[in-house]
Amino acid sequence: MSSKAGAGGIAALLSSHDALGLAALVRQRKVSPAELLDAAIARAEALNPQLNFMAQKHYDFARAELARGLPKGPFTGVPWLLKDLNTYIAGELTEGGSRFYKGYRATVTSELVTRIQRAGFVVFGKTTSPELGLTGTTEGKLTGATRNPWDPSRIAGGSSGGAAAAVAAGVLPAAHATDGGGSIRIPASCCGLFGLKPSRGRVPMGPLRTEGWGGLSTHHAVSRSVRDSAAILDATHGVEPGSRYGAPAPAEGFLAQVGKHPGKLRVALMLDSPSGSPVDPECRAAAEAAARLCESLGHHVEIAQPKWDVGAVGLAAFQVMAAAIAADLIDRGKATGIVPGPEVLEPITLAFMGFGQTVTGMDYARANNTLQALAVAVGQFMERFDVILAPTLAAPPLALGRINLTPDCDFQQWGQRVSVFSPFAQMANLTGQPSMSVPLGQSQAGLPIGVMFTGRYGDEALLYRLAGQLERAAPWADRRPVLA
Repeated sequence: MSSKAGAGGIAALLSSHDALGLAALVRQRKVSPAELLDAAIARAEALNPQLNFMAQKHYDFARAELARGLPKGPFTGVPWLLKDLNTYIAGELTEGGSRFYKGYRATVTSELVTRIQRAGFVVFGKTTSPELGLTGTTEGKLTGATRNPWDPSRIAGGSSGGAAAAVAAGVLPAAHATDGGGSIRIPASCCGLFGLKPSRGRVPMGPLRTEGWGGLSTHHAVSRSVRDSAAILDATHGVEPGSRYGAPAPAEGFLAQVGKHPGKLRVALMLDSPSGSPVDPECRAAAEAAARLCESLGHHVEIAQPKWDVGAVGLAAFQVMAAAIAADLIDRGKATGIVPGPEVLEPITLAFMGFGQTVTGMDYARANNTLQALAVAVGQFMERFDVILAPTLAAPPLALGRINLTPDCDFQQWGQRVSVFSPFAQMANLTGQPSMSVPLGQSQAGLPIGVMFTGRYGDEALLYRLAGQLERAAPWADRRPVLA
């Protein structure tokens, strides 16, 4: 089983085919899994010095998997990268972008990784993340700055910026990503990719725990095609032992939705930031253009957006996140004897930990009540609408150094910068709804601009039907960065 295309031709396949397309070539014996793996490793080695997206290199692990033989699945032989954050392969490094976790080797394999491998993917490394996934850029003291393939002076987004940079650069067609406050959709928007955050409880997070940040965080992927995202979700979704809850799924699966007509949808166009902070005219224009595209496809669009107490909800989310972060850091410090201080943690992470230590049990309960009230309010709003359309971000990709975890400003100013850059994305994390960034826009400077569609809880099927329709009407597959 050998390709006649040569090494260069196989590398081109990684960029020109989506993951389902590569798997089809493997089944047709036009290329071998070993050739795809070697090409992906070679491309990663060539581009990583420029973009810095690789946190861990599991090349020997991947070759050992090939030697043992791959299971027959929808993605057999396709290279895959995991995000280096709370996603484990027993015996392999997982450092979470943090010096505090440097050298940590997992004792278990994540249920998600087991499902990824069962689908036939070949895991050959882990991508960069900011420390503990705490910001919308992938920059940190441990691994350095991950750069945007469209403009290396700009951020690739975060916290799944390494995954997005690798996919946008053509190292592989899709990669694992996580989202606790926009961390799939932010880098998808920054790097011109499709990124869907699933509903709460859709994708397994165990076995060490079955939810992250009190249910705010979830796992999935960034990809170049809609159908890859849907097929990956088909391969990975479903409850695991110990799950507290699970999202309902369509009987025929998610991939089957991509080619279906979504029907005439009621679209709420949300153009203003919930806090009233400014939205860049180019990002606003991208959302308005997406609204016109939806209207041309037969959907009804009207300007409307849910309302909530931004201050109260923001504090509640901060309390939930900070308490979880503080507990993890203090527990690791006790287990290792390493003091969680400035020698091993970045200033913003330390500020999160400090605040988290002040959160009482009653504070946490009230925060949970506030977030439940938000979910009810947004759910009631969506009785009138099928999806909410908004800019994914309030600005094109920022210059590096603005929202990293060792900033040139204090904690409050840093929080303002982050919230002003990404005021739209976190709502879906707080309510548990599915939400996707679709690469429909581009700035005058040639930078990608995503637009975001948020659906009702458990209804990824409708989002995939809409995404497939948008992909056919306004294709983005040939829109690629020019790499040195």
